[in-house]
Amino acid sequence: MKLVDVSEFYAERGGGVRTYTHAKLAAGARLGVEVVIVAPGDADREERRDGGRVIWVKSPRLALDPRYHVLLRERAVHAILDAESPDVVEGSSTWTGGAFVARWRGDAVKSLVFHQDPVAVYPHSLLDRAIAPARLDQLAWPWWAYLRRLARAFDRTVVAGEWLAARLRDRGVTNAVAVPFGITKHGAVRGTSNDAHAKPSSRFTEEASRVRRELLARAGAPAEAALLVGISRHHPEKRLGTVLRGVSRANERLRARGRPGVALALFGDGPLRPLVERDARRHGPTFVAGFTTDRDRLRAALASADAFVHGSAAETYGLVVAEALDAGLPLVVPSRGGAADLSDPSWAETYAPGDPLACADAIERLLDRDRDALRLAVRGAAATRVRDLGDHFADLFARYASVSRDSRSSRSSEARPTDSGERSSDSTEARTTDSTDSTDSTDSTDSSDPRSRGSAASHEADA
Repeated sequence: MKLVDVSEFYAERGGGVRTYTHAKLAAGARLGVEVVIVAPGDADREERRDGGRVIWVKSPRLALDPRYHVLLRERAVHAILDAESPDVVEGSSTWTGGAFVARWRGDAVKSLVFHQDPVAVYPHSLLDRAIAPARLDQLAWPWWAYLRRLARAFDRTVVAGEWLAARLRDRGVTNAVAVPFGITKHGAVRGTSNDAHAKPSSRFTEEASRVRRELLARAGAPAEAALLVGISRHHPEKRLGTVLRGVSRANERLRARGRPGVALALFGDGPLRPLVERDARRHGPTFVAGFTTDRDRLRAALASADAFVHGSAAETYGLVVAEALDAGLPLVVPSRGGAADLSDPSWAETYAPGDPLACADAIERLLDRDRDALRLAVRGAAATRVRDLGDHFADLFARYASVSRDSRSSRSSEARPTDSGERSSDSTEARTTDSTDSTDSTDSTDSSDPRSRGSAASHEADA
């Protein structure tokens, strides 16, 4: 089986999509599936990677985050798909990546992989302290109408968990299928995954202790303070300001109670890093460690910490949250989103998204709990709630292989209706969103409608 993934948000220094994509390449090589990634980059080129291939499509850089590029060349993507002739093609975003795949006319199983929920990323993250999330969902009806139309051009819409599948089904995306995501499990850090690794080596323990002392010192905290670790891109939807202020307030309260306090080591990078560093200096005690490719150091940092703290409620899957559980850490996470889906009162404290005081309360509650009971609960969570990424891809590839040609034909006929009544009813459902969805008013074809597959390719600008 050959699988081509049109991955709009894959980048050399990306976050969760990069991690997921590299694991997909390796899983394909292991399971006999040829995996090809099509992604925007700085030049038209091809390279071998992790047992598969990456085909870069020359694209302009994203102004707000130059690590990423903007996928605009639909004809170039279609030409690659024609040449590769895949059995399965994935659109790994709901923007141009998904739309380009939807409009491609090739005979392949089509899967929309829902890595990002834009309603959660933007309206929820920016406005949910003033407007209820349910109301924001209602106000975002043009987006949901667009997603329904896009999803109808695919055999299935793959999501990371059943909670997210239910959210999409409630909004009319009837082909949403949960294929639970996972991580590359280690479990050796605190013995959370198997008995063979229940006792880390003395050398690793010494390294973790050294890293802990270093991180606390860099944060300006005493050696006896509790240590929290966070891993996050520095983007608005990650709500790092909430975390920094929450840690600062919790530290003040703990010290007022005669305890050594709490500090944060924050790993990651992004366009808001100057603001994050400014807030860290202002509020403290936080060390902004930046982006690291040293996985051993990161594992040592996780092993040395007392808990993991997270700010984003917009993620479809809490990748770094799952990694923290696998490393043996209890959690302080928002009460909504992919992070919340991995939480449980036995091993986590939750707080209202975007609320620094609630975050501080949750940190205090967790640090006041019995550590042995928490460690035991985390060990169970790592074994039962965190899936190995290899199992995820084995499941995903098997599902793709089972999709029949008949189902593809059924989807194809539905995605390109000839009955004007169906188009009329959908237009009514979307409250006549043609004007907001159209990308070029001079085109006779609505290029934002994935049911017009292929027709837009002739007039799409090929940068």
